[in-house]
Amino acid sequence: MESLTPTELKSILFSKRANIYYLEKCRVMQKDGRVLYLTEGKKANQYWNIPIANTTVIMLGTGTSITQAAMRMLASAGVLVGFCGGGGTPLFSGAEIEWLSPQSEYRPTQYVQGWVSFWFEEDKRLQAAKNFQRQRCDFLEKVWGKDRDLQSAGFYADDAEMERALQAFRQGIEHVGTVSELLAAEAHFAKQLYKYSAQRTDYGDFSRDTDAGDTANIFLNHGNYLAYGMAASVLWVLGIPHGFAVMHGKTRRGALVFDVADLIKDAIVLPGAFFCAMNDYREQEFREYCLLKFTEHKVLDFMYDTVKKQSLQWQKGVGSDDGDIYQSE
Repeated sequence: MESLTPTELKSILFSKRANIYYLEKCRVMQKDGRVLYLTEGKKANQYWNIPIANTTVIMLGTGTSITQAAMRMLASAGVLVGFCGGGGTPLFSGAEIEWLSPQSEYRPTQYVQGWVSFWFEEDKRLQAAKNFQRQRCDFLEKVWGKDRDLQSAGFYADDAEMERALQAFRQGIEHVGTVSELLAAEAHFAKQLYKYSAQRTDYGDFSRDTDAGDTANIFLNHGNYLAYGMAASVLWVLGIPHGFAVMHGKTRRGALVFDVADLIKDAIVLPGAFFCAMNDYREQEFREYCLLKFTEHKVLDFMYDTVKKQSLQWQKGVGSDDGDIYQSE
């Protein structure tokens, strides 16, 4: 059987790709025109195929290595590769995932041009940050309004408590005059969501701490980094550098990744962490839960649409090359 080259693979839109991989204690390599990962068994080594044409992100955890040939194929297929700590979270406090971005001169141009056209104006950056927060609230209401798993655990966006929290946050979004004030309003809203989630799942006292060892905090770390991987992939596909943040720290190289990931974390990752902790899920089961929900609620489509719309809000008449392979995104 003849092997396929990356250019011969059938193209799948990034927003429709199904797979996010987290790998640990294995070696990723290229073999016979495919990308595989090798695990060492007691009796024999085993090879497992990675369907790169249908993959958005590969997260390499502890004990992993990757060959140059495999990276070349992954880059050709547009797969974002990231080194991270165990379970998808950093090994050391304060460390960030290091992303290896595929390079392509055929990424679209209109989105980065549109983004840059407003980014250097402080008032427009604030407006963009507010737009992201409005979309964040809308997506939460949409997901919680139809997700049966969350509803079975008592999560409802139209509960009186949640309606008050959402209304207060939306009012805060409209009235704040700086990004710092918006961040404060967001932090207050997040505390209300943590409290609400802990109450609905009888979790007990909860305090958000990325270094804590309780199940909910571990799941939140894990789910957040899955969201970061998708956000980074979205920005790469649209050609927008991660440093052009509108809300998080402007001195952090990947801050825009956090801005985009926040669009979906409250709706899926946050309640899911408590729901899975309540049901005694293992970490692998929580990861599978997140990926299922990301697909069910079309998270990548939502991220793409939101970022594209925001990038072109003040930009008209900016086109892309006719041959751009990502223009249908």
